[in-house]
Amino acid sequence: MNFYDTIFYFFAFVTLVSAAVVVFSRNIIYSAFSLLFTFFGVAGIYVLLNADFLAVAQLLIYVGGILVLLLFGVMLTNKVINVEMKTGTLQTIPASIIVAMTAGALCGVFYVTDWKIVRSTPQLTTTTNSLGEMFMTTYALPFEVASVVLLVALVGAAMIARRDKSIQNLPPKADAPMAQKSKI
Repeated sequence: MNFYDTIFYFFAFVTLVSAAVVVFSRNIIYSAFSLLFTFFGVAGIYVLLNADFLAVAQLLIYVGGILVLLLFGVMLTNKVINVEMKTGTLQTIPASIIVAMTAGALCGVFYVTDWKIVRSTPQLTTTTNSLGEMFMTTYALPFEVASVVLLVALVGAAMIARRDKSIQNLPPKADAPMAQKSKI
């Protein structure tokens, strides 16, 4: 076992343990902070696989955006409501059976597969340059179509949110007559 394998097993261990804490923790704040280490572990594995663009995207999008938004949402909501937010586990026996069946199927596939072993390390190159070149030449149209679809989804979500807000701001209907004041 060489140094590369040791680093891979370290990132795999960090990813699996922190993902287990995310799933099994009863405190949602602990789960959110464990998700941070899960994302970092996955980014480390991407670096080891020479997928530098995916590693940077993992850090920027998931750690820098989504996880920070999740943490702020959980922390701010917890203070406003004054309710201890805990998660509960339901249906553990059926979930355990499904996990055992899936793990058995994966182990069977790993055992049956004839793995190709490469004796020499191939020349590794970065992927960012080739991805940028493909986005601007070969896949320019699908890239732009995806950006337009995301823009339409964003505008649609904003319109739905604005429509719901305008409905909530309407004054209540005066269906019932006002109660008469009693004289003292």
